[in-house]
Amino acid sequence: MHILLTRPLEDCSNLILKFKELGHTVSHLPVIKIKKVEYKEPNYSEYSAIIFTSSNSIKNLNLDNLNKTIRCFCVGSTTEKFARSSGFQNVIAADGNVRALKELILQNHDKRDGKILYVSGEFISFNLDEDLRNEGYEIMRIVNYSVDYNDEINSSIIDELKKNIPDSVYVYSENSAKNFLIIIKKYQLIDSWMNTNLMCIGEKTSSVLNNIKWKKIFLFSPGEEEFLLYKV
Repeated sequence: MHILLTRPLEDCSNLILKFKELGHTVSHLPVIKIKKVEYKEPNYSEYSAIIFTSSNSIKNLNLDNLNKTIRCFCVGSTTEKFARSSGFQNVIAADGNVRALKELILQNHDKRDGKILYVSGEFISFNLDEDLRNEGYEIMRIVNYSVDYNDEINSSIIDELKKNIPDSVYVYSENSAKNFLIIIKKYQLIDSWMNTNLMCIGEKTSSVLNNIKWKKIFLFSPGEEEFLLYKV
């Protein structure tokens, strides 16, 4: 099977290797690029737990003054691995779903245990901080990165895609879907996907691309990419 991944390379390199080991052909078209956002550094000693919903939130955070023994909640295994490789020692991870992450925090961090620091990108699909605040938690959100349209796409990648349209495409966010749509229109690929399965995280993501004719549309959560192929 020919699979197209649309995340930045650092976020999908392990998945590329896994798919190739399974015998699939993998193309990579990063539709977004990550931009660091300047933020006011908090007094980390005020917080008893920290939340990361992406490895990008760790990459763009100054870790020098942060005690790595702090209780660290991560949205999924990829973020968990990056947190551990960055020195965090007390890491608890959900299964890739922010709603599951919320339940994990409710089960493992009492509101009386202290304040929580939530580090995220500019655009979020689920208001985790508001939900936790409604549960009685004291939480502060820091935005330390944003995503932008990737305008540095190599034309050779587009040429290869035109010659060999993928059997499945994975799109991970509403923002990514919007940028993928821009690329499809820009390079006149609107009518090329009738035999391609679209794999999306959430209905908001898939709805952006609903006007394109796909073979089928599947919804998934991070970590389910390999399993999803067995449904095709």
